[in-house]
Amino acid sequence: MKIKEIYFILSFFLVAACSDSSNSKNIIKPIEVKPIVEKLNIVRPLPNPNKNAYFGDLHVHTGNSFDAYTFGTINTPKDAYKYARGHAIVHPSGYLIQLSRPLDFYAVTDHGIFMGLMKVAADTTSEFSKYEFTKPLHNLNESVDTGIISLIKRGNIFRPFYRKVTEGLEDGSIDGSLIEKVERSVWQQTIEAADNAYIPGTFTTFAAYEYTPGLDLYNKYLHRNVIFKDTRNLPQKIFTRADSPNPEKLWDWMNLIRSDGVESLAIPHNTNISGGVAFSLDNYNGGPIDESYSKNRLLNEPLVEITQVKGTSETHPLLSKNDEWAAFEVKTGVDQEKNISNLRGSYVRDAYLKGLMLEERGLTNPYKFGLIGSSDSHVGGPSDSEEVFFSKVGLLDGTAELRGSIPFNRFYGTFLKLLRPNTIAEVDGKNYLTASERLIHFSASGLAGVWAEENTREAIYEAFRRKETFATSGPRIKVRFFAGYDLENSSLNDLSLIQDAYANNITMGGTLIIDHNKNPTFFVWALADTLGAPLQRTQIIKGWLEDGEHKEKVFDVACSDGLSVDQDTHRCPENKAWVDLSNCSINADSGEREMKVFWKDPEFKDNQDAFYYSRVLENPVCRWSTWDSIRADEKPRSDIPVTIQERAWSSPIWLKKIK
Repeated sequence: MKIKEIYFILSFFLVAACSDSSNSKNIIKPIEVKPIVEKLNIVRPLPNPNKNAYFGDLHVHTGNSFDAYTFGTINTPKDAYKYARGHAIVHPSGYLIQLSRPLDFYAVTDHGIFMGLMKVAADTTSEFSKYEFTKPLHNLNESVDTGIISLIKRGNIFRPFYRKVTEGLEDGSIDGSLIEKVERSVWQQTIEAADNAYIPGTFTTFAAYEYTPGLDLYNKYLHRNVIFKDTRNLPQKIFTRADSPNPEKLWDWMNLIRSDGVESLAIPHNTNISGGVAFSLDNYNGGPIDESYSKNRLLNEPLVEITQVKGTSETHPLLSKNDEWAAFEVKTGVDQEKNISNLRGSYVRDAYLKGLMLEERGLTNPYKFGLIGSSDSHVGGPSDSEEVFFSKVGLLDGTAELRGSIPFNRFYGTFLKLLRPNTIAEVDGKNYLTASERLIHFSASGLAGVWAEENTREAIYEAFRRKETFATSGPRIKVRFFAGYDLENSSLNDLSLIQDAYANNITMGGTLIIDHNKNPTFFVWALADTLGAPLQRTQIIKGWLEDGEHKEKVFDVACSDGLSVDQDTHRCPENKAWVDLSNCSINADSGEREMKVFWKDPEFKDNQDAFYYSRVLENPVCRWSTWDSIRADEKPRSDIPVTIQERAWSSPIWLKKIK
């Protein structure tokens, strides 16, 4: 760890310890806890051949992750699955957290590397706790002590512990069999928790973990969540960074266990902070992508997580200069994001364009993936709205002051500004924690959506595989997306529209072969979240190559409030939706609960490969940081957006010309 990183962490906890923890206006109040009635004999619904939309989270950490345990999280996988079913659980900061309504599917994805080891190191009765370097962890989470000594202690054990264990394994000073025993035991407990929570037809769980090859931002940040189709014959030992930091070796391992009947897929996340290597034209070792690499990646990584707490990875304003909505939750607070070389190869839309280029070169397209969202919660469960946001890292950002959304304690802020100027930033004449400058950019995001016949492991996993998936930034917006040559004979009001669309057309995640001289029809059907804001517009984003150059264009295809798309600009007029920043209320007379549209590309060329995906935008709402400010009777920071437009993204449909 660099000296300045240690100073940063120590400063963070020093100022956090000085915060007035009794100031209740800075803490999110528990939402009303509604009892959940568990039925012993749940009737399993019949499968729907036209498919249902199901929502879930495939990226959740518990106290078995080495970092989450440091953040004060003691919730278990069992607790996490209860949370997903609608129960309240305890946040590390002491208040209750609860979803607005249960989810349909869920996966606990604790870090595979050193899974459960922090907890064992803290347990003074364990053999592993006898190592000298484990002493700072002893009894760490027996009680939540927010005093200065405890907080500095927490801030100074996370990365050093990881480093000490890694070095000890390499030089032989640590007994590797002890660690492997812990990891295997906790992995089996993780599988059992998923099985015990699984209710076919009602609630689906997946055995899963996170492959974490490195911790540093913009340094080959190539994390993946590995999701297993079922729990039969799962390996006792999972593949982790201890085996290799190279994700291509992970794919080889997945292929090996697949040959033994164990089906799995890996989902990259936070490609936005990969420094350009997530969707590179080179392999891990720097050589050019070849056919073997392309096929291996396409097989093992059919999905990508486009949005989560650490930001959205669709595109960036510097990459998509003609997309007015490209800046959605893209700031990370990390200086490297200002360098465009770190942006190319880090975003989904750029990857889709690279994939077309590789296909033109005669290779299989390795970047033909579908989209999901998830949370990356490190407290056992996500916050599912802007209004009730408790971020992701437990004690480190469990209050508005620590997140940087309201000024730091006036007395201590002035004191620290004099004593340690680097710990305090002045915005609008008020003092904010500089340690929160990354946390303020975190997002209340996201969710994975699938279209599946029923809520079972088999049906939902198959939806993952065929990429009939969509992502949302949090709201439960439903979006269907089809393309084909039969849709032009249909009406939006046909009762058999969805049945016919499935029978004779291509849905999201698929490839439509271009029929010469025929411009295909696209069909988008979006439904607003019943608890969310109305929909403002539906868009289709197109990407293609022209004379070897990457091209992209955003088309508004449906407008709210009876407005029409301008045929020259391809944009909807503003629908005059507003947000009252004094209380975050929105107007009820603009926007739509449903949008349904047929569309043909006015610039279609039958000799041009392309991809298309749909993006659905809500009316603006208050960002979580604005909600924090209102609760604290503070004015929102001027350097942070006060409102956002929540959205959903469909997986693409690719158009391919006949050679």
